[in-house]
Parts: sequence; C-alpha cells; structure tokens
Amino acid sequence: MSQPGFAIGKRRRTAIVAGATGLVGGAVVEELLVDGNIGSVHVLVREEKPAWRKRSGLTQHVVDYRARLPVLPTVDDAYCCLGTTIKVAGSQEAFRAVDFDAAMAFARAAHAAGATRFGLVSALGADPHSRVFYNRVKGEVERAIAALGFESMVIARPSLLLGDRTALNQPTRRGERIAALLTRPLGWLMPASVRPIEAATVARALVRSLQRGEPGLFALSSATLQLLGR
Repeated sequence: MSQPGFAIGKRRRTAIVAGATGLVGGAVVEELLVDGNIGSVHVLVREEKPAWRKRSGLTQHVVDYRARLPVLPTVDDAYCCLGTTIKVAGSQEAFRAVDFDAAMAFARAAHAAGATRFGLVSALGADPHSRVFYNRVKGEVERAIAALGFESMVIARPSLLLGDRTALNQPTRRGERIAALLTRPLGWLMPASVRPIEAATVARALVRSLQRGEPGLFALSSATLQLLGR
C-alpha cells in the first residue's frame, strides 16, 4: 500500500532544509520525512546531530554560514528556517548576518542546485519599509529571495512561536514563555492573526502549501497558518 499522498509511478522529490535544528526547522524535517512525496531530505547543520545519523532518508551536511557554502546536492524543494533574535545574536549586525546574509546564501545555493520551490519562515510584521529593524530585515530577505525567481515560493509569517526550546538546547525566549502562559487560559480570546502558534503547526502548513506546487509567490499570515496546519 502506498503512503498517503504518494502517487504510484510519480518521481519522489528531494528536499533540503537550512535551520533544521531550530524550533520550526526541526518540525519541517519531521514533516518531510513522513511525506510520501519526498524521497530524501538533506539538512544543513553547524554540527551533526547523532540522533539523525540513523534516520532513513536523511543526510546531514556540516556547513559554516560565515564562509562560502559548498555546492549543494541536486534538490527540488528548499526550506529556509534560519532565524535568531537581536538579543541572542548580540547586535543588529550579528542578527542580520543570520536572518539576511545566511538566508540569502542558502537561497542562492539552493537555486543553483536546481530547487524550483522555496519555503521561507519569516515573521508577523515583516516589511522592507518598516521602521522596526527586526521587521525590516525580515521584509528585505523576503523581497531579495523572491527576486531569485523560484517557480513557487511560500512565505510563512507566524506570530510568536510556541514549542520546547529546552529540548533543542536553546535558551527560552521571554516573550514566547509569557505567550505560552497566556495562551492556555486566554488563547481563544486572541484574534487568530496574532495568537501565538505552535512551531509544528507552522511547519505542517508550510510543507503542505509548498508541496501543492502552485506557481507564484504566496505569503501565509499566522491566521492562515493556524488553519492550514491543523
């Protein structure tokens, strides 16, 4: 019996993920590994995860985003889940080095490797003309990657993310911690557009949307992510 969504005789696609060890990136990897339309998954990591070495269909590539990225394997779909905060990065320059420079380096390398579909995890409020530095950088990288000319590009703009960062050895973000506490008793009172959202929901919505393969550029609001990721 074929897996759900897998058409017999149809070539299975190859996907690559940057930011695979992050909250959303890790969830994207898990979604791809159980997707019947995906034959293999490549992940770019700063150091190998021992638990991933035995995962069937998963290949790890150790890279340094501060240096020139190596030539990537031939792929069909690329997912960029790179991201940090100014507080964690330590400065605006360090933040931009991750959220713009590294993301652009990956997008260019993925495009050169044959990717025709690109999924980008951005943020609520992303706007290249914003006066808020964080939102402006997010908007600038959206615009710059879109200009590369992928046949299909899906941008996810989630609200505050929910998920277990301690399991990833990442520091818990104060805003996300407060959001998680408020969401349990009061989440139903918040508009879906700003309601905190589970990282796994974002990942599920992004993968489902990109796998449709519809040509063009699509930006998914947090409310739409909540819907598509159920």
